[in-house]
Amino acid sequence: MSIKNQFGKKGWTPDRITSLKDKTFVITGTTSGTGYEAAKILLSKGAKVVMLNRNPKKSEDTIATLKQELSDTIDVSNIRMDLAEQASVKKAVEEVLKTVPRIDALMCNAAIAQVPKQTLTVDGFESQLGVNHYGNFLLQALLYPRIEESKGRIVTVGSMGYNLGIKTIQFDDMNWDQNYSPNGVYSQSKLAQIMCVYELQDRLKKAGKTDVKAYACHPGASRTSLIKTSGSLVTRFVWQIMKLTPMVQSAEKGSYPELMCATEDDLDQKGFYGPTGRGYFKGPVGECSLEPHAKDKTVAKKLWEVSEKAIGLKWSL
Repeated sequence: MSIKNQFGKKGWTPDRITSLKDKTFVITGTTSGTGYEAAKILLSKGAKVVMLNRNPKKSEDTIATLKQELSDTIDVSNIRMDLAEQASVKKAVEEVLKTVPRIDALMCNAAIAQVPKQTLTVDGFESQLGVNHYGNFLLQALLYPRIEESKGRIVTVGSMGYNLGIKTIQFDDMNWDQNYSPNGVYSQSKLAQIMCVYELQDRLKKAGKTDVKAYACHPGASRTSLIKTSGSLVTRFVWQIMKLTPMVQSAEKGSYPELMCATEDDLDQKGFYGPTGRGYFKGPVGECSLEPHAKDKTVAKKLWEVSEKAIGLKWSL
């Protein structure tokens, strides 16, 4: 289904962002790809950026590169966090709450994909669900009170991959012990992330809370290191070839949807945003259609409850 782009033929671009002075953005996964490009654009508009990355050395190098490309005066810092470890997420959140007085947007950009063989996190979760879903779900839950105080936003970077696997959540085998496949579980993790965005919207509405906005978006097919860091040798090889084709866009353009969701005034939360060209691989950024199974309220409600139980924490809505 074609949806008219509210931003015209060229779609949304960062030219629409005015000064972000006095605004603070917390972003995961910024040492490369769309996360790096998003951080760079926010900093160029005067924002403060707090990066949450697992590799301190890469983070230091990223900060040095950003200062070299922009200015020594940019306000950027890193707090170590590994989404694969719930204890690491909790420790990072403690540091954020101590040092970051306001959060205008939490941008959940980091992910892993196409893990060749079933791997469990230290907490016993299948790794792709553990990082992409449970890790982000815990991070959002713990930072929610600060985001609410700031009247901020939660931006979840999903993927069109949500529609490439089974069209529901596999509740009877959440670790995929019986039928693991790299693509299938990646799809499941992205479906779970997206479903929880719309479930959060419903829960906020029921609680009479209008200060926090939650958005879901996807980057299209962008030149990033996502598959390079976790995919099999064959998958990585195929992706390296694909990145050379016109089907794939730059990482900078891949960052536009999350930037739009983090900064655009009066953006409808019910939308699903990303490149709107053929297959949603690239093209003008705007609203994309979302398949009905991604908004199945019964499944989403159960997923939320299962996820709260899994992380051992209830959201304080």
